[in-house]
Amino acid sequence: MYPVSRKGSAYDRVATMFSPDGRLYQVEYASKIVEQGTIGVAMIYQDGILLGADKRAPSKLILPESVEKLFKIDYHIGAISAGLVGDARRLVQMARKEAQENRMHYEEEIHVETLVKELGAIKQLFTQYAGMRPFGVSFIIGGYDETGPRLFETEPSGALAEYRAVAIGKGRKDAMKHLEKKYKDALTLDNAILLAAEAIDKGLGDKEKMDINNLEFAFISSSKKFEKIGKQKLKSILGKK
Repeated sequence: MYPVSRKGSAYDRVATMFSPDGRLYQVEYASKIVEQGTIGVAMIYQDGILLGADKRAPSKLILPESVEKLFKIDYHIGAISAGLVGDARRLVQMARKEAQENRMHYEEEIHVETLVKELGAIKQLFTQYAGMRPFGVSFIIGGYDETGPRLFETEPSGALAEYRAVAIGKGRKDAMKHLEKKYKDALTLDNAILLAAEAIDKGLGDKEKMDINNLEFAFISSSKKFEKIGKQKLKSILGKK
């Protein structure tokens, strides 16, 4: 018999092969990549969805505005990614196409849940066939449709869940603990921004400090319009954070 280490390695070469203990190693590895991504936070506030992300770059020479983290999918839907940026860009492209086709075929905006389930199905498909690898990215997807504000997380496995407030990326555990303690229904936009910034700060840990210049925020209100929040407004709300 092979030693345990060699036996396990035989099952991590193909995304479609279950190990004897019921694990898909390639999917787990994709989740590890997500855990290394910079943190993103989102929540439902009293009039819509707030999306916030830390766009910290690995080098001071990289311009923060060139880092892709927060995406507009449609007028009423936005997303935050954690993991491989190339994978995120590809899936965002698919999501935008799906939203546009829905408008063309049905003459109405796509429901947030419908779009999230479609992306989840695509992710799951890439865990089921040989010759494919799982997408190494998780998304927070939020938007406002006729059912109201909706907020979801999708994982590399294709699994999804709906939240009132959620974090992804490095430091997720600490950020989620803070959200669980501090989140309340019907937050104002300003208070939601403050709470999201606090959660991001908690997720950074003791060795890193939050820099407003690395933050990017956007919101989607009941007017169903994706809007980014300017640096001056962020600074006026967050002060010296």
